[in-house]
Amino acid sequence: MYSLRRLQAMVLGYEQDPDTIRSQLEAASVPVTSADCRTCSDPCEEGHESYPGRFDIDRDSQLLGSIKPFRRQVVISTGKSDWDREVTETKGSLAHYLKDAQNGANPPIAEPTPPATPQAKAVRPAPGVFRSTESTKISILNGSHNTMSDDLDEETILIFPDYTMVADVPRTREGARGLWESAVDPDVDRGSAVLEKTPFKTWVLPYSCVILLCSHKKRDNRCAIAAPKLEQAFIHSLQENGWAADTHLECHCLMGPPLEDLHLTPEETQEHITKELMNSSQEKRVLILKTSHVGGHKYAGNCLIYTPQGSCVWYGRVSPHEVDSIVVHTIIHGRVLPPLLRGGLNISRPKCKTLNDW
Repeated sequence: MYSLRRLQAMVLGYEQDPDTIRSQLEAASVPVTSADCRTCSDPCEEGHESYPGRFDIDRDSQLLGSIKPFRRQVVISTGKSDWDREVTETKGSLAHYLKDAQNGANPPIAEPTPPATPQAKAVRPAPGVFRSTESTKISILNGSHNTMSDDLDEETILIFPDYTMVADVPRTREGARGLWESAVDPDVDRGSAVLEKTPFKTWVLPYSCVILLCSHKKRDNRCAIAAPKLEQAFIHSLQENGWAADTHLECHCLMGPPLEDLHLTPEETQEHITKELMNSSQEKRVLILKTSHVGGHKYAGNCLIYTPQGSCVWYGRVSPHEVDSIVVHTIIHGRVLPPLLRGGLNISRPKCKTLNDW
């Protein structure tokens, strides 16, 4: 099996050799580091928790390129770390209603076009590296955060890579439709005038980054094993580096007025959002949440890192032994560790030395 996977990678032009992978990423203008992913000895002498012996994951397949592009990820408040196997099929949940809203959007079908002259399929400089605008796919996730609303029948939703929080969304079909039309639909831009038409409240997230850890036991027990160990490792490492680590959303009462109450033009709203995002990037504070199935549990632990700059770094095969290196090199210094990278959104930054640059 390993030889077959290796052959497939070679045929597609995606070698697994670390130097080749790093070169591919550099060619795609992804800020990378050649630092070791693991900073402790093997076996570890620094007290990092290890996964149990039965924790068997895929270490043979090509990791880079194992994700598909998406436009947005939506993370819905539930206060839980495990859910029904398919969260969008749980009756009465906002995830279910949002999926219905997505299915009911009925995008227009384009007129058929004459077949184009056959051409060689373009090969990306680096597999798995996409811009969010390349796709219309919406990823609907449940999250471990609690709702910020006084009404417990209303949810608080995080939207990435927009890096916004939308509160007071009713757990109803109408609430889901309103959320879809104002903030989730692929055709909606952040800072759009649609903000003026919603009953919801929207804020820019006040964190230097948000870490999402898949913990969905009913999909795969490996994720449920990995997530709490990674959460504790990130908290410890961030604090050791002088950063704060939160596992609960900051109350919106501390975030200033919502975007809807500013009564700005779309252009002014976008300027305000950009300023708030730049302020967030200086906070030295990280939000860590557990989420439902993100895909690729055979690569557990799955770790997604969103930044105010609009990037998503998606790592796989992460254990507590790699967390210190991720914190120092990716979160603090804005560089990608190629051996752990499954892919990323908006991580190609031609004019930037790091992902933390603007």
